[in-house]
Amino acid sequence: MIVIPRLYPVLDAGYFPDARDLLAAAEELIASGCTVLQYRNKSGNARVMLEQARELRQQCRTGVSDPHVRLIMNDRADLCLAAEFDGVHVGQEDLSPEAARGIIGPERWLGVSTHNPEQLREADLTSADYLAIGPVFSTSSKENPDPVVGLEGVRRARALTRKPLVAIGGITRANAAAVIEAGADSVAVISDLLREPRKSAEEFFRILR
Repeated sequence: MIVIPRLYPVLDAGYFPDARDLLAAAEELIASGCTVLQYRNKSGNARVMLEQARELRQQCRTGVSDPHVRLIMNDRADLCLAAEFDGVHVGQEDLSPEAARGIIGPERWLGVSTHNPEQLREADLTSADYLAIGPVFSTSSKENPDPVVGLEGVRRARALTRKPLVAIGGITRANAAAVIEAGADSVAVISDLLREPRKSAEEFFRILR
């Protein structure tokens, strides 16, 4: 079974007007000690996604980061392979977990988003390495978010799986500790890492010890 770090940053390209800003944020997060980064781009432009992903991968190979940083591609198993990422994370409307596994093979990480107990039970039966539950709190990172599950939803999810559990959705430094206490192994964070990524991540690590 894999070990998920307490902090799971998600780099959403939609928040960065320039690819250089995205890469700079990644560098700061890695410098803070982050060992997993997810790249997410909902624009649908595969060429741009692949270009940015390859730049991110190159950055992690040129001494900027620790060699043990894992890069996770959101949604696109094909781009995960093309960019030589370390895993893919799929949602309920993306490729099925087993279809994604068939593309990425047995060694790369596979994560699956879930939003209710039924989805989590189904995902638990797949070859997914870790499961995500959310949104825990209200979030602005999705145009049409699923219903908020709250801390009780995290507790329920924890009771339904022994796989590593990542909580996502509206998680900040103010509420992250409560999410971990509710049973999550890790918190996925987008918005609360945008300003001063390194400093913010370091504060998360202090809170989540």
